[in-house]
Amino acid sequence: MNSLEMPPSGEGPISSPPPSSPAAGEQELWAFRDLILFLAFACFAFLISVFLLTFIYTYVHRAMGWRLPPMGIQNSAFLLLVLQLTFHALIFGYIYFLIRLRYQRPFWKTIQWRRVPLARALELVLGGALLAVFMELAPALLPDKPTFPLQRMFSSPEAAYATGIFAVFVAPFMEELIFRGVLFAFFERFGGIAFAVVTTAVLFAAAHLEEYSGAWNHLLLILVVGLVFSLVRGLSGSLTPSVILHTTYNFTMMLTLFLTTQHFRAIPGLSFPRPSTGVSLHVLTLGLISFLAQR
Repeated sequence: MNSLEMPPSGEGPISSPPPSSPAAGEQELWAFRDLILFLAFACFAFLISVFLLTFIYTYVHRAMGWRLPPMGIQNSAFLLLVLQLTFHALIFGYIYFLIRLRYQRPFWKTIQWRRVPLARALELVLGGALLAVFMELAPALLPDKPTFPLQRMFSSPEAAYATGIFAVFVAPFMEELIFRGVLFAFFERFGGIAFAVVTTAVLFAAAHLEEYSGAWNHLLLILVVGLVFSLVRGLSGSLTPSVILHTTYNFTMMLTLFLTTQHFRAIPGLSFPRPSTGVSLHVLTLGLISFLAQR
C-alpha cells in the first residue's frame, strides 16, 4: 500500500497520484528556477523582517518607556516571535501568489492539502502524541548540553504561553508548508520520494541547529521526528497528515511541559526536544541587530 489515506469502505487501496504533466500552454510548476527564487526570497524576507522589527523597536522603545534596550532584542521571546510571525507571513504570501498569480492554479490543491477522514485524523493525532512521548522518554545517545538557545523562549511563564501558542497554531503549518510542501515537491520531482523524504528531514533538523546548539542529543531526535513527518508526507501524497502529526507532537510537548513545571513557573533544563518553533533563524542576525541598534 503506497498511501496513508484510508479508502472508502469496500474499495481497494488508494495510491498517491503521480505528478501531473502540465497541460498545453500551462507553465511547469516547481521548476528549478522556482527553487532558486524561493530560497532567495526566504533570505530576503528574513532580512526584511529583521530590519522592520529593529527599525520600529529602536525608534519607539524610548517613547513607549520599554525597559529592554535595543541590544536585548535577541533575548526577548515576544520580539523573536513577532520576527518569526513577520517572516512566516511574507513566506506564505510569496507561496500563495506564486501559485495563484504566476501559475494560476488552486492554492490548497497545489500544495497537496487534502481532507483526511475523521478516523484517519484521530489515528494521526494519536500517532503525534505517541511520537512526543517516545521522544520524551528516549535515552540519551550522545553527550548532552544542559542549556541551549531555545530555552530563552521559556524565560518566563508569559513567554512560555506565547511560545506555546505559536508552537501549536503557527509553526506546524508553516514549517510543513515550507519543508513538506514546497521543498518536498521540488526534491520529489528531481530525485523521487525517497530523496525528498531524506533531504527534507535533514534540512528540517538543520533549521533547528542553532536552536539546539551543542545539544546534539536533542538535534538527533529532531532529525528522527523530521524523518517521520517526511515519511508520512511521502506515503500519503498529502500535506495534511504531516501537519496533523506536527501539531499534535508540539501540543503534547507543550502540555507535558505545562504539567511538569507548575504551569511554566519552574522550567528546569530539558530532557527532551522542545516543540519546534522555527525561531532558530534569529541566531543568524544577533550581530546585525546589535549593529543596527547602535546606529
